[in-house]
Amino acid sequence: MSQNNRNTLPKTRDLPMPAVVQQSYGLSEQSWKVLTEVTFPTAKTPEAILMALDYCKARKLDIFKKPVHIVPMWSAALGRNVETVWPSIMEIQTTASRTGVWAGMDRPVWGPDVTKTFTGRYKDDNEQWQESSVTVTFPEWVAVTVYRIVGGKRCAFTEEVYWLEAYSTASGKNSQVPTAMWIKRPKGQLAKCGKAASLRAAFPEECGYAAEEMDGKALDDIVDGSVIDGEETHWKTDVGHADDRFTGASEPTPHAIDLSQIHPKVQKAVAELVRRTTAAGAWKAAYDYAHQKFKGIDLTFALAELDKVSQVEPKATQALEQTENTGMPPLSAKDMAMNQARQTLGHAA
Repeated sequence: MSQNNRNTLPKTRDLPMPAVVQQSYGLSEQSWKVLTEVTFPTAKTPEAILMALDYCKARKLDIFKKPVHIVPMWSAALGRNVETVWPSIMEIQTTASRTGVWAGMDRPVWGPDVTKTFTGRYKDDNEQWQESSVTVTFPEWVAVTVYRIVGGKRCAFTEEVYWLEAYSTASGKNSQVPTAMWIKRPKGQLAKCGKAASLRAAFPEECGYAAEEMDGKALDDIVDGSVIDGEETHWKTDVGHADDRFTGASEPTPHAIDLSQIHPKVQKAVAELVRRTTAAGAWKAAYDYAHQKFKGIDLTFALAELDKVSQVEPKATQALEQTENTGMPPLSAKDMAMNQARQTLGHAA
């Protein structure tokens, strides 16, 4: 887009209205004022709002309902914060609904409350560093169950999200102090992250990360390109034998995995899957679950980790018939307690 097309017209909140806003989107000066002062009051540049307009236009969304958020994220490459556009939890739910196979969502199940004092520095509205100490009581974790119709059956997808891993910091990754919203709504913000995680598990091809999950994070921590530009990143990996497990094929081809390409949360999830599988011997269920939950290089990593253990566990064959219809390996005691809590909430609803 040429510089002439971005000639400033009227100014609102010191954000000039580019001419392209009226030419390409048919918005009036008053609409631009609403966008800058009401919908995106913290946006620092007109370009950020243009990105939001482009997103909503492509997705056929009403931008005035704020289906996306403008989130500043630290870029080590640039040495400064950059404005990025991320879908809100509402937009992710809309995306899931449009598939026609979303079959509902349970109320959140909460872990025990934890009280912790956070001390550190944060940047105020004038970009000046300030010292802060704040005590917050928050749930240790939340689990949300999302349902999807798979093969004509209503299947449950549950993800557990921990507050300390999810909360947004007031000044990015170098700060430990929560943002004002996470201090004011410690359960509400975590619930949004829990919903997003479970919707992403149920609809991995349709749903990405939510703005509530990205706020306060750094661009350098993100390995999934789809959360930046809306296009899925396809890793060039040899997974030709991935579907041959337990089908009578020869030994699967080993893969060399660069752990720097695997997000720490994925590594943690795979480690938990391996632990539960080893304890139960539910190998068929574990491989099926890995194919449902992961894709690309994450799937290759998960299968490789399962291969390492299954090669030294002789009880795999016996477990196959016992777990043929199992969705994933048996639950731990904590998982069973979480399910029991969910059932109690369901009966109370």
